[in-house]
Amino acid sequence: MTRFTELVEGYRRFRERGWQLQRERWDELAEGQSPKVMVIACSDSRVEPSQIFDTNPGEIFVVRNVAALVPPFETTPGRHGVSAALEFAVQFLKVEEIVVMGHGLCGGCHAALHRSMAGAEPGHGGFIADWIAMLDEASAEVRAEHPDIDNREAGRAMEMAAVRVSIANLRTFPCIQEKERRGTLKLRGAFFAISDGVLHVMDDATGDFAPA
Repeated sequence: MTRFTELVEGYRRFRERGWQLQRERWDELAEGQSPKVMVIACSDSRVEPSQIFDTNPGEIFVVRNVAALVPPFETTPGRHGVSAALEFAVQFLKVEEIVVMGHGLCGGCHAALHRSMAGAEPGHGGFIADWIAMLDEASAEVRAEHPDIDNREAGRAMEMAAVRVSIANLRTFPCIQEKERRGTLKLRGAFFAISDGVLHVMDDATGDFAPA
C-alpha cells in the first residue's frame, strides 16, 4: 500500500530522472498549456488516463470524478466543478475533442445499478447517491434488460450506458452544441476494461462499443 512518504520518494526519482530528461518540455509547459483533448474519467485508482493513453504532461486536460459523469447544463446555485472544467477546456483552452472514458468494475456504476446508496445521508453515502442519481433512467433500463444484475454482462452494460449518459449531457451545454455544429469539437465515448486492458471506443451513430 503506497503512503505519502513513498509518494515523496517517487517524486525524488522523478526529479532526478524524468524531470531532468524532459527539461525542455517542462520549460515549455511553464509558459502555458495547449492540450487538444479533454478526458473525463473516473476517480478509480486503477484507471489512470495518462497511463492508458501513454501521454506526457501537457497533452491531455483531465477531469476525474465518480463514474466519469457529466451533469446536464444547469445554472442553479451550487458548485459546478465539472461544468467549470468543461467551460475552461472548451472556451479557453479550445480543446478539439472531449473523451468520456468509463471503465470496467466501476463502483459508482455498480451502486447505480444495485441502488445500494439509495436513501443514504450525506457523509454516509448520500453525496454518492445524489451524484449517481444521474444514472437512474439508464439503470432502470439495464435492470429491465438484465434480470440478473449481479453478472458481469449487466455490470458492463451499466458502465457503457453511463458513458452514453455523459455524452448526452455534454450536448446540453450551449457552447458544446455550437462547436459541434461548426465542426470544431468532437465528442467521443470510450470504455477501458480493467480485466483485460482493452480499450473500447463508442460508435457515435449507434452507441455501440468495439475494441480500439
